[in-house]
Amino acid sequence: MNGAGGTSGGIGQFFIGLIMLCGGVYLLLNAISVTSSFGLGARLYGISAWGGNYGITGGMIMIPFMFGIGIIFFNAKNPLGWLLGIGSLIALVFGVISSVHFHLRAMTAFDLIVILVLAVGGLGLLLRSLKDSRVT
Repeated sequence: MNGAGGTSGGIGQFFIGLIMLCGGVYLLLNAISVTSSFGLGARLYGISAWGGNYGITGGMIMIPFMFGIGIIFFNAKNPLGWLLGIGSLIALVFGVISSVHFHLRAMTAFDLIVILVLAVGGLGLLLRSLKDSRVT
């Protein structure tokens, strides 16, 4: 009978490693707080041109979006309207994603060591279970 991954490795090691890995990754992701500085007045993109540094805000991205939606409602076959509408939505999504900040919450060294041992140890155990145990 074959074990995990079709090898003679242990199925028990595989599931213990998987549980450890999932627990460690869950605890690590649970310790991260996500904030955003996005707002319609927040600077999403910066452009340096003509000797100055200019910022494009979320509100500025909404202007071509409004024109694009207006053109689409007037004539749905006009590619300029679709370009303005979809292009500004894509720019807005990229701006929101780029304004996200990740912070690791304050924790003790013991908490961090437990999280890392669970995640990395579980990954090692899981990978070891996929290795053929007959080969030394």
